[in-house]
Amino acid sequence: MAKITLRQLLDHAAERDYGVPAFNINNMEQGLAIMQAAKACDAPVIIQASRGARAYAHDIMLSKMMEALAEIYPDIPLCVHQDHGNNEATCLTAIRHGFTSVMMDGSLLADGKTPASYDYNVEMTASVAEMAHAVGASVEGELGVLGSLESGHGEAEDGHGAEGALSHDQLLTDPEQAVDFVMQTKVDALAIACGTSHGAYKFSRRPDGDILAMHVIEAIHQKLPNTHLVMHGSSSVPQELQDIINSYGGEMPQTFGVPVEEIVRGIRHGVRKINIDTDCRMAMAAQFRKVAVSNRAEFDPRKFLKPAMDAMRDLCRERFEAFGCAGNASRIKVMPLDEMARRYATGLLDTQVAASRAA
Repeated sequence: MAKITLRQLLDHAAERDYGVPAFNINNMEQGLAIMQAAKACDAPVIIQASRGARAYAHDIMLSKMMEALAEIYPDIPLCVHQDHGNNEATCLTAIRHGFTSVMMDGSLLADGKTPASYDYNVEMTASVAEMAHAVGASVEGELGVLGSLESGHGEAEDGHGAEGALSHDQLLTDPEQAVDFVMQTKVDALAIACGTSHGAYKFSRRPDGDILAMHVIEAIHQKLPNTHLVMHGSSSVPQELQDIINSYGGEMPQTFGVPVEEIVRGIRHGVRKINIDTDCRMAMAAQFRKVAVSNRAEFDPRKFLKPAMDAMRDLCRERFEAFGCAGNASRIKVMPLDEMARRYATGLLDTQVAASRAA
């Protein structure tokens, strides 16, 4: 089986200057679609599950499915990641169920709604990092609050997201503070706030520098050139998927996501993990609607799910290729968790970019 930690995978991405899309899943069909795309273009994979997904699919079912995917596709390095963990318990139970990486999102309190203080964020994230590193698992932290620079509000997804108005300072990660945060918490990856947000309705117009602050990523990368940066809320919300959904009975208002070319710009400045969920949901939902309208007599769920899987597979492959991830799976020699734990314990991973693991 080829389960890999986030740290090892992002170290490899940094060495070869590519980004890795991190796809959220809730069910078997999504997992298979991602792995089929990865197999087709030889890409390593990050599959992540939110607390909402874990509640929906149940931890045992989800963990067994991840093991099955790793067994079906043994040549594809697979990082299993907890998305937006809200406290120590969420992160530790994820590790116990086979997750090789966790995100401790201390930017919000444990309720997943209320912005937290900087000191709280540091304390919680450092605590999770210490525990996770002891068993070789990786940790992603978040500094700044995910939300829209255009509206000044956050957007909840699976029950996680800031409520109420957010200040400009909260919505943009401070580069100086980022340096202190990484040093104190020893995170393996840092999610930053630059104007992206959860869901489909990110921007009311094609984003420019006023509402998508890519310069913040560049400034942080200058100060932390060896830290792996993460862009959350980075679905591109393709126009063609909006059009399919609406042409088959949907009522999606016009909306704009994060352009792929802006993500590629971010990859040139240290972004190594790019979170994508909405695009996958839209790809599948578009096919559900198309089948339902085109064949009103159809009732076999497989006739809906198969074209939906194919659409999601194609979308995932496009992201693997656009982010430079394709062609790298076979170049990675996967390191077991106990070896990663030894390296954390002996200080070999303190530098944020480890020695090359390229085969």
